[in-house]
Amino acid sequence: MGNNGKLHAKQRDTMHIVIVGHVDHGKSTLVGRLFYDTNSLPEGKYESVARVCEETGKPFEFAFLLDALEEERDQGVTIDTAQARFHTVARDYVLIDAPGHKEFLKNMVTGASSAEAAILLIDAAEGVQEQSRRHGYLLHLLGIKQVTVAINKMDLVDYSREVFEAIKAEYLAFLRELDVIPASVIPVAAREGDNIARRSTRMSWYDGPTIVEALDSFTVRSPSEGRPLRFPVQDVYKFDQRRIIAGRVESGTLAAGDEIVFSPSGHRGVVKTIERWSSPKTGPASAGESIGITLTEQLFVERGEIVSHAGSAPYQGEQLLANIFWLGNRHLTMGHPCVLKLATAEMPVQVESVISVVDTATLATAGERREVAKNEVATVILSLKKPVAFDVFTDIVETGRFVLVDGFDVAGGGIILQSVEASYSI
Repeated sequence: MGNNGKLHAKQRDTMHIVIVGHVDHGKSTLVGRLFYDTNSLPEGKYESVARVCEETGKPFEFAFLLDALEEERDQGVTIDTAQARFHTVARDYVLIDAPGHKEFLKNMVTGASSAEAAILLIDAAEGVQEQSRRHGYLLHLLGIKQVTVAINKMDLVDYSREVFEAIKAEYLAFLRELDVIPASVIPVAAREGDNIARRSTRMSWYDGPTIVEALDSFTVRSPSEGRPLRFPVQDVYKFDQRRIIAGRVESGTLAAGDEIVFSPSGHRGVVKTIERWSSPKTGPASAGESIGITLTEQLFVERGEIVSHAGSAPYQGEQLLANIFWLGNRHLTMGHPCVLKLATAEMPVQVESVISVVDTATLATAGERREVAKNEVATVILSLKKPVAFDVFTDIVETGRFVLVDGFDVAGGGIILQSVEASYSI
């Protein structure tokens, strides 16, 4: 078990990761094993689960540890992000759960935390499935560049190097076409603990990192101070005579005295104060901080606007060229109304035209069509009724990706390639 997590003398880095894989490919077992092998379980949790298994005559499964982390849920398949924390000697980790495509997209785009790295999980006995390819495409779509592939259940294929190398070659060839280059591909047997936190003695032919070593080699997201300021307005609160504009700094820094622009309205102001509710920090705010600001003069500001510095404002436009991943049960047809959620903005949107559709299993491209079917990826032009502020995805990820809501369901997500009008707000 070791004594990981005892090193708290200095401020430790925290990395947000997501484990993506079919529920039957051993994700719960991998997570349970990660918590156990890094000594990250609450005191007595392993023993209590083992005791329940013994009393009920069930064989112990590491997946049961995952259930125990969220006991108030009926089915232990979704972890509450606040509780899903484990630690290694190097840093702390927060696990963002991805119970399904829709939840994954919603959490990544509208949630407070976005994954900085991912583990792509594949069942060694089943090999690369169509869903494995979809998961790879989702990571590409969401801009997650730090990826390791875990080929799990190696115990079911007798720890065969040949099976591992064949799956590795096939999946890497697919990911390469998406410009997703995994840092490592690791053969693991999560149930047995092979190559999770300790090197496997049953796969001596493998000389790469363990899962923990692969995660620890990733780089924690930089505070993004070097990028332009992006501060989507979450809400406006009134305290005393003050109006406090609240939100989360997605990139750049923000300080008292800064001249700022609200997009797409074009309102300008000067920051008077930075307000923090639960942090002892003072001075400028940086990426990742949830803060409030007051202005030297009162302005009428609404949720959904994006604050930037004068001279580096985002694009704004009513038509967007985008890649979308459609998950809705009914086909997305031209003219069908949806709601676009981008950062804190929400507004009606419809597909103006479908330029091309990609089969995520083969990456084959079909030409112009009039609709997008479930699980298809398409390049489309989206049309809005009023301007929205945004960035091109390759410039600033956080304000360049969005989700699409059909009725009351998150039915898709996407990334902005460019503005059709290609105009900047002033």
